[in-house]
Amino acid sequence: MSLMEKTRFPGAITDADRQLLSALSGKEAERERDVAFRTRRVVAASLGVLRDQKEGRKRGRALALAAILMVILALGPLVWHLVDELMAGENPSDMAIQVTLLVCLLWPALLAASLVAGWMRKGS
Repeated sequence: MSLMEKTRFPGAITDADRQLLSALSGKEAERERDVAFRTRRVVAASLGVLRDQKEGRKRGRALALAAILMVILALGPLVWHLVDELMAGENPSDMAIQVTLLVCLLWPALLAASLVAGWMRKGS
């Protein structure tokens, strides 16, 4: 209804008034409840997905940290031996020192390659 008709018929009920009365009287409550339940289900599902993603990231970080710690624990005695031999004045061209040095360089390179491969696989 236009403003002109409203002033002409002051007791007339417009469409907006009908909708307001329907909402206030509770006739639309069932539809609103359905929308609220649907929204609640969607939000709960999204929260579950976010939690799963966060848990996956934590698991990946924990595995990477565990791998790094294992390499450090495995290389610790080798590095100690290498430094001890070099400080004692041994010749760096000795076979034992060269093998120890090669192992000390190879393990971190393998760890880095495996971490990069894991990140590349996860990204694609």
